[in-house]
Amino acid sequence: MHTANVRERAPETKGRTIRWASWYDAVVALLSLGREQAMRQMTLELAQVKPGDKVLDVGCGTGSLTIAAKARTGAVGQVHGIDAAPEMIDIARRKAAQAGVDVDFQIGLIEKIPFPDNHFDIALSSLMLHHLPDDLKRKGVVEINRVLKPSGRFFAVDFEPPSSSLLWRLTFHLLGHGMMQSNVRKLPAMMAAAGFVDVETGTTNYHVLAFVRGRKGVDRSGFQKPDRSG
Repeated sequence: MHTANVRERAPETKGRTIRWASWYDAVVALLSLGREQAMRQMTLELAQVKPGDKVLDVGCGTGSLTIAAKARTGAVGQVHGIDAAPEMIDIARRKAAQAGVDVDFQIGLIEKIPFPDNHFDIALSSLMLHHLPDDLKRKGVVEINRVLKPSGRFFAVDFEPPSSSLLWRLTFHLLGHGMMQSNVRKLPAMMAAAGFVDVETGTTNYHVLAFVRGRKGVDRSGFQKPDRSG
């Protein structure tokens, strides 16, 4: 495991980086009405994380979902989490150390994922993509495709608040979630352009959350389909 070091420098990115890590878990607990553990398990079930999987959590925050994923992959699986905020990674590393869980956390960007090609079985993204402008989101989806193994799976869950709900829109605005217009509905086309197939969206048990998932396409010879997203 990495040694915690909050003085590590945050990389430059056009995405919004949350630096108030010490408050993050409390805010998530408030917004989920105390159901964040059930929400994490729902995410892992819909993503079909299983024993032996090699998993990447992109935008892992304080690491709660990442650590929960490790419980599903077991000793033979590998789980990694990346986040742009050093403060988030510091807390995530401390959580893993306190729990005695072998999870790797490191500072990293979705648009420049610090792992080689064809490396992971599953990539997860939870409540992160709405922080990115669309051009950066497209780059990130291409990067996720790159680091997945052939037929590897990408699963994202994010906010899809009712457009008619003034309360929800005001809440997200106060929390700095100003990119809510860039939501789950835009992701399928981005994923298809990046080389994903069998892309589908769906609702969850939480009326402001939706998901999108797909798998990395391969051609008939078994090689990854070339990226034609430009």
